[in-house]
Amino acid sequence: MWTSKTAAVAALALTGAGILALPAAPAQAAGSTFEEGSFESSAIGGPVDYTVYLPEGYDASGATRYPTLYLLHGRGDTQAAWKQVGPDLDELIAAGSIPPMVVVMPDAPWNERGNYYVDSQYTGGATPGVAVETAFTTELIPTIDQKYATIDDRASRVVGGYSMGGAGALRYATAHQDLFANALILSPAVYVPTPPVDSSAREFGAYGVGDQVFDEQRYLSLNYPATFAAFDPASPLHLFIAVGDDEYVNPDPADANHDIDYESATLYNAAKRVPGITAEFRVYNGGHDWGVWREGFREGIQDIAGYLQTTPRAPFEGTQLGTAGDDRAGGVLALTDGGGVQAVNAAGALGGVGGAGGLDIVLQRFAADGSEVWSSAIASALDDRAYGVVASADDSVIVGGYSKRDHAGAVNDDVLVARAGGDGTVLWQTSIGSASAADRAYGVAADGADGAYLAGYTSGTLEGESSAGDKDAMITRVDADGRVAWSHQVGSTGEDKAFAAALASDGGVYVAGTAGASMPGASGSGGYDAWIAKYSADGAREWLQQFGTEAGDQVSALLATPTGVVVAGFTGGSLSGATAAGGNEAFVRSFDASGTALFTTQLGTADDDRGAALVAGADGGVVLVGHTAGRFAEGGAGGVDVFTATLDASGAETARSQFGTPQRDGADEYDEGNLFASARGDGTAFVQGLTYGAVDGASNAGSGDVFLTTIEVGVDATVPGEGGSPGAGAGAGAGSTPVGGSGVAGMLGLTGMDATARLALAGMLLLLGATAVLVRRRVRAQAQRH
Repeated sequence: MWTSKTAAVAALALTGAGILALPAAPAQAAGSTFEEGSFESSAIGGPVDYTVYLPEGYDASGATRYPTLYLLHGRGDTQAAWKQVGPDLDELIAAGSIPPMVVVMPDAPWNERGNYYVDSQYTGGATPGVAVETAFTTELIPTIDQKYATIDDRASRVVGGYSMGGAGALRYATAHQDLFANALILSPAVYVPTPPVDSSAREFGAYGVGDQVFDEQRYLSLNYPATFAAFDPASPLHLFIAVGDDEYVNPDPADANHDIDYESATLYNAAKRVPGITAEFRVYNGGHDWGVWREGFREGIQDIAGYLQTTPRAPFEGTQLGTAGDDRAGGVLALTDGGGVQAVNAAGALGGVGGAGGLDIVLQRFAADGSEVWSSAIASALDDRAYGVVASADDSVIVGGYSKRDHAGAVNDDVLVARAGGDGTVLWQTSIGSASAADRAYGVAADGADGAYLAGYTSGTLEGESSAGDKDAMITRVDADGRVAWSHQVGSTGEDKAFAAALASDGGVYVAGTAGASMPGASGSGGYDAWIAKYSADGAREWLQQFGTEAGDQVSALLATPTGVVVAGFTGGSLSGATAAGGNEAFVRSFDASGTALFTTQLGTADDDRGAALVAGADGGVVLVGHTAGRFAEGGAGGVDVFTATLDASGAETARSQFGTPQRDGADEYDEGNLFASARGDGTAFVQGLTYGAVDGASNAGSGDVFLTTIEVGVDATVPGEGGSPGAGAGAGAGSTPVGGSGVAGMLGLTGMDATARLALAGMLLLLGATAVLVRRRVRAQAQRH
């Protein structure tokens, strides 16, 4: 509920299209408040007045900080027009539908209230223009951030408006990406390419130059096609656009495309095609009035709440590398000297290495001080992609994945495994699979004898094997010289894949993935099921367990223990018996050495959450790392974030964290995880993954880049040779956010704080738990008519 510090004013006001609307006076109640404010603007040369809504329980001390919503009124209206949404804000905040927020309602009286919120260059007539856009974007926002407990971050700001204010909100959101990540656009007075002859955009000098009240080139330079063309997808924007189905009809049929309902649909269809912009569109029953705008405000602010960062974002220190193309993480291995080796799937030359064509595997070894030791490439004219790095003899490493090969005109994927020596020289490279079918490895594990186990799939038939139908899971062992010791396929009549492998304590291998039907000796639950199997060192299958729900289930990561194995992945149903929160949820399940399930822990949000890697935790526990599209824990930044969850030996969750950038981190646009991790043996772990954003102090090279960060794991132990693959003992931190960069320099280019500052930050985070909370919901652009 709310009260006003000044008397509410209800007056008949002229809207942006010249239609009369009567804003309802706010109801008086205790709780939230309105405050009136003003500051002297140097850009305008006079005062800027505004009204601020403060939610019930607003903490003026600054201990709690709030996202900010800026609401721009229509032509002829005043700041008082928006006060009528006070009860809606109260109701939605009390219901938990939106977070508490500071709402700013500035007054815009210039050019006789037809200024369109731009910097007018008109100097003639009775209404010379002023620099409204400059005043609002460079003076109003800093004034509010200084005076109120707001979050000074684009991901925590929304700009909205109706009619002329909708045009202004669209302009600010697309031309000032550093300030806003969300916009609420209601019946916007926007026109392409130029306004109709009777539009107020031509009348008051907003787009005038000199003594010309309207300048077409000035309008075109400020209109949204120009800002869309210059839009930077590295700073994404979400738009909620709404309009009435009874908007003003232009009397000239030739101007029908300038009716605001038509123009709004045009805007939506243009926006959703701009890289980096997502959009929702609604058509309501009503005209250019508050019946439509109130309904649009209520639905729109709830939609935007799913994208809004609600507390200051946690630091995301680390390094980042990439090409102008779409790059992917390929695995990281921590070494005993404190350094490591990482594989990057580069879409072009990276630091002068690779660039043969398609994706190339670039291997880099770095020392404990971050200096580059060597870099080399495994590259062909077609795609080569790594899915893990493990240790081998004589300081060498083995990398596994797949390569695209031309088999006498038949281009297919083959399993790729290669070994690089201690100086980076590629010692050997082996292709495995059927020449007439696709074969890939998605998981790699050291075999304890300087060779490796590979887990993936074949869509053909291996020598001496038989196909169960469609794709079968594939398990292969190679020795230290790249010779295939054995290779088996196992599957159902459906599509089956293995995504993870882990070295068992007896030298055998655990392998796991997903199955499209019943695996040998097992029964399916419906849809895709998760499965895990144990093979001996000589390739004999000892047992196989299949489990799942009627929805999709998958094992993506494995961690072998002295007495069995722990698996992790995601489920679309409920594996634990508990009620699922919604969407896919991450899960962890443990098995003893004979395949008997011990515990199952399922965790997630109402959005999409998926486990991707595991590492050993303290006292027999485990740490899960994955990606989430929801509010999993404090520390999120937007888009899809990385999360960690710490479980004790019984499977009880004891801690969780979330971190990332405002863009996608840890998963691609299809929600397929791209995360690797490796414990360093000093209580920390390397985490490597995909990002469409940028770690602190870095910039995105273009599309998907690869980040490398260091997190606390809470245990001084490592599993040698198992750090490179999600399915091979790789993992993440023990419920902590990143504590600093990986120390990787050379090709990567070190960014962020020095070691002293990192240690200080780590101590602060552990003591204060000062990380950020993200509210993020992924939605599909759609049209809806009421």
